[in-house]
Amino acid sequence: MGKREELWQQKLQSMTVYERPYWERGELVAGIDEAGRGPLAGPVVAACVVMDPRDLILGIDDSKKISEKRREAFYDIILEKAVDCSVYIVDNKVIDEINILNAARQAFEKALAGLKVQPAHIYTDAMDIDTDIPYTPLIKGDAKVYTIAAASIVAKVTRDRIMREYDKKYPGYLFAKHKGYGTKEHYAAIRSYGILDIHRRTFLRKFLQND
Repeated sequence: MGKREELWQQKLQSMTVYERPYWERGELVAGIDEAGRGPLAGPVVAACVVMDPRDLILGIDDSKKISEKRREAFYDIILEKAVDCSVYIVDNKVIDEINILNAARQAFEKALAGLKVQPAHIYTDAMDIDTDIPYTPLIKGDAKVYTIAAASIVAKVTRDRIMREYDKKYPGYLFAKHKGYGTKEHYAAIRSYGILDIHRRTFLRKFLQND
């Protein structure tokens, strides 16, 4: 075993501590996470995944800690090996109507509702949800829990692909580069070309007032 694989094995052991008591009883565990809470444009996307404890994936980690290329590769592997996976997208108009926290919570709950199997327990990345299934919200859960980390990758890749499509539609805004986040380039594009129908107007109030 190489050094890198050895480190991945150690990481996998530490990241499956929460799930193992359930897996040892033959029970399923779901993880839920979102991508896109902070950007100025585009949707918030949540993914809920139930992973197979008999076929664990080496190298899974918080989506923010791995490269875009590796996220894309893991996305396909996760979908292939997951017992179940559900994704839900809440667009910018709903975010403006009910605020980003409520929109993210809605995405979590709808993603969970989309599962075909019912897990014995759910781990969320610091989100309280309305469900009859026992769940545990964990701060920085995507860096601690294997199933949340897998969900973070699915959510991030799904959202990034949406933003790359927007980049083709609105090439001057560089969405493929910044994914809708509030970079200097993004603000410069808004000043030059205006606000789009995919922008979150509630996120741009101060910008509009100061501009």
